[in-house]
Amino acid sequence: MALSPWQIPAAAPNPVPEQWQLANGLSVVYRHIPASPAVTMDVWVKAGALVEPNHWDGMAHFLEHMIFKGTQRLRPGEFDRAIESRGGATNAATSHDYAHYFVTVAVEQAEATLPYLAELLLNAAIPDGEFELERSVVLEEIRRAYDSPDWVGFQMLLSQVYPDHAYGRSILGSETALMARSPEEMRRFHACHYQPQNLVVALVGGLPPDRARKLVESAFDQFVEPQACPDLRPSQTLPITGIQRQELHRPYLEQARLMMAWTGSSVDQIQDTYALDVLATILGAGRTSRLVGDLREQRQWVLSIDCESSPQRESSLLAIEAWLELTEADRVEAAICEHLAALRDRPVNNLELQRAKRLLCSDYIFATETPNQLASLYGYYGLLGHLPEATAYPDRIRSIRAEDVQRVARQYLSPDHYAMVTLVPA
Repeated sequence: MALSPWQIPAAAPNPVPEQWQLANGLSVVYRHIPASPAVTMDVWVKAGALVEPNHWDGMAHFLEHMIFKGTQRLRPGEFDRAIESRGGATNAATSHDYAHYFVTVAVEQAEATLPYLAELLLNAAIPDGEFELERSVVLEEIRRAYDSPDWVGFQMLLSQVYPDHAYGRSILGSETALMARSPEEMRRFHACHYQPQNLVVALVGGLPPDRARKLVESAFDQFVEPQACPDLRPSQTLPITGIQRQELHRPYLEQARLMMAWTGSSVDQIQDTYALDVLATILGAGRTSRLVGDLREQRQWVLSIDCESSPQRESSLLAIEAWLELTEADRVEAAICEHLAALRDRPVNNLELQRAKRLLCSDYIFATETPNQLASLYGYYGLLGHLPEATAYPDRIRSIRAEDVQRVARQYLSPDHYAMVTLVPA
């Protein structure tokens, strides 16, 4: 029997992972997938740009680089050789809310490889010579970022949305701030934040429970002596007042961009983040979404347009970006505001609502197919303190009603209060 085109896809059963805590306070999230020949260890640390003290912009991201420069027991490069020689893969990332590091290997290589990651994270040496070499790498990364008009425009947008908060600063930091930092300051930052109460270790794949527990308990046993954290700068998210517009002229830009943004809920108001996901999908996901269907397909005022809701620990972000001719910018801005006003004034119809739910549930299915993806999902929600939501997401999305979408539109998306940046070809 064929499925109705309006039926929301049901995700395969996704069991809630096990969770336990080591004696030192470190949290472990574990899921055994017997059929998987691979295992992923993904370590999430509550040490993103949000916890950087005054004038230490970029420290969290710089530390991510320096983590891989070895310990007293591991020379620089030895970690990569150990993982790659056994067919494994590794990577890391830093955001405002977190840093995370992962290794994926064949199950039979788990004990021979995964403890290397723990050694790096717990005992990073941050050697003086490597610090100077890697600082040059990070500075070059910053310079390359400034060559990207889209990156510069988005950073300008964030600085308007979050003028008094860490979310308004670049995760990469500034050249001035990084040049003023020292290895000793970074060691202090590491010893303060890379402590068991700030870590969540997600372990997912074919590694059996007894081996998994033994591996984690032995690998994450000895942390460096904690140091006092440097004083944090005052940081607060404030409502956007009025319409904050900026225009940025960039050379070599062939197409103008229009970027608009609103603040949303914190992750502690997690039901609102689900409603904002649905709202963003209704507005800007696919040809039949409101903004794409109206402004690109029908009126042909834009070359492309999309809308994305990004959850964050203290204040989520809803952003709209359009590529367009500069002569169309004013009426595109006005049309977007009209669409927001319509969402505030009238509940969405059922066809739109069900379409958005189907898309989001399908995205969830596609994003939870491998141990690597699941470990990332569990680690992220575990760090936020909302682990059950990692597996409940499809059910939460299905529970969103038209009145929920209208409520968050009224609460967060005012057509009279937003930030906007226009990128203009110079």
